[in-house]
Amino acid sequence: MIIYFVRHASAGQRKLNPKKDEKRGLDSEGVHQCTQMGRILATMETTVEAVISSPLKRATQTAALVANEIGYEGKLSLENGLRPEAKYEQFRDMLRKYAKADSLILVGHNPNFSEFLGHLIAENGSRAYVELKKAAVAKVESEQKKFVLQWLLTPRVATASAEASVKENSGNHGVSQNGAGDLIPVEYTGKKNKKDKKKPQAVALTTKSRPKTSRK
Repeated sequence: MIIYFVRHASAGQRKLNPKKDEKRGLDSEGVHQCTQMGRILATMETTVEAVISSPLKRATQTAALVANEIGYEGKLSLENGLRPEAKYEQFRDMLRKYAKADSLILVGHNPNFSEFLGHLIAENGSRAYVELKKAAVAKVESEQKKFVLQWLLTPRVATASAEASVKENSGNHGVSQNGAGDLIPVEYTGKKNKKDKKKPQAVALTTKSRPKTSRK
């Protein structure tokens, strides 16, 4: 099984009223982040059997925008196991429901989403924590009955890739030396994470339409 962990994108300031906060939508930066991430996943020919999201508005909007960019035509599934207050046991129970799927996109919230990812890739008796920035994407794949973190894509990296693509398309084949690289491949062994940053590579951007996003 392949799982793409996607933390919801930028959604402005938190609201003190919990009910109102659940309805807090993405801001303009968040919409842009989702579009960039989705287009990069599309260039990697990412396909999934299910897109699963927390019921909160900022998460469902993130899921819908990313799903649209990769050409996903299925329905969006909502799961309480991805809510901000969910426990790891609830998360694992939710995953069991989709055990027959070969690939999934999960959209959730921190701090528990990073903790879920860490628990999933850690060996028995050990602990791990992988920080997921807003709109970050982490690819996890099951190998020999354990999950391995393959790579982590951050919004900063996505922006660097988009800028490199624009430069190449405008006839400038040079790449800025202060770019962040394309992906951060990571293999978790239970002891240390091995990181190998690559040079920025151009990413072809598509012009697919995306669903309208309300903003509060």
